[in-house]
Amino acid sequence: MTRRTVRIAMNGVTGRMGYRQHLVRSILAIREEGGLDLGDGDVLWPEPVLVGRREHALREVAERHGLTEWSTDLDTVLADDSVDIYFDSQVTSARVEAIKKAVAAGKHIYTEKPTATDLEGALDLARLAESADVKHGVVQDKIFLPGLLKLKRLIDGGFFGQILSVRGEFGYWVFEGDWQEPQRPSWNYRAEDGGGITVDMFPHWEYVLHELFGKVNSVSAHVTTHIPRRWDEQGKPYAATADDSAYGIFELEGGIVAQINSSWAVRVNRDELVEFQVDGTHGSAVAGLRSCRVQHRSATPKPVWNPDLAATESFRDQWQEIPDNTEFDNGFKAQWELFLRHITLGEPYRWDLLAGARGVQLAELGLKSSEQGRRFDVPELSL
Repeated sequence: MTRRTVRIAMNGVTGRMGYRQHLVRSILAIREEGGLDLGDGDVLWPEPVLVGRREHALREVAERHGLTEWSTDLDTVLADDSVDIYFDSQVTSARVEAIKKAVAAGKHIYTEKPTATDLEGALDLARLAESADVKHGVVQDKIFLPGLLKLKRLIDGGFFGQILSVRGEFGYWVFEGDWQEPQRPSWNYRAEDGGGITVDMFPHWEYVLHELFGKVNSVSAHVTTHIPRRWDEQGKPYAATADDSAYGIFELEGGIVAQINSSWAVRVNRDELVEFQVDGTHGSAVAGLRSCRVQHRSATPKPVWNPDLAATESFRDQWQEIPDNTEFDNGFKAQWELFLRHITLGEPYRWDLLAGARGVQLAELGLKSSEQGRRFDVPELSL
């Protein structure tokens, strides 16, 4: 067996997402499995180099997991020729400058989304990476989740017939911070720091819709801030200048209409924090993060509207659960493995910085649509 080491500068792993999903449940999980099997007796061993601004936090994470390499000096890390990949999970406002430095240093790029705070910046990154001939990828984790993988299986199998519509509900109540600690960082609610649910979630919806149903041709959105006053990590009140809710209608190629509500000011009355209902001529499905339920046209009941009588049937019980039929890995880890194989073996990989720019574009158009009260076409992007 031959072990090949790939060194990854991981910037932002002291944050919630960077630490839990990317460091612990992806890179360290691959190491716990003995590395990534490349075939023919080759194993890829990811070696993380932790990068961040808070020395004490980096040291604590490194000591907790037996890691020896960490630094608060990004420039020095990028100057190290033994570092192969730069990964970014910082706050969005700090991302562009860091990725530009990494591209200039010749590092392959893997980054969280959104890739930039505006479309011009996102396209600039994609062009720079292409010009520098470095490989690049953007985290698009939702399509690797069990529920959406089951949904993809149904689509590929022709279960729906002609797909007519998609309805998505995402969100939960994020505590304001005055009487209970909020479960999201305060920067998420400050536009000046790159916050807002539109710039956070519309990039997700772009790749989910694009991958499963088709290109987004137009967007109409209403964006608002339902909770204008919140309390930060120090318990101090601040004005929420970023949107906490976005309601979007997307027209897809083929005439499919998608409606997706995203809110951090909604209490959950559904089985999972995000659910997509897909309706087609031959059947319907409701997919969440892990589960997927279907109702075929041959088993569709005949509800009758009667407001004078209580319903005697449980509509949820009329749906059939789709079995797993396989073991699903962590979605972030699954995409990391594909990107690492892309880096080392040259295997195809389509979730690049241009794909990331499409997400930024949709968020930008969604905000513009809300501001101007009109629908916008979504132009095709190219480098």
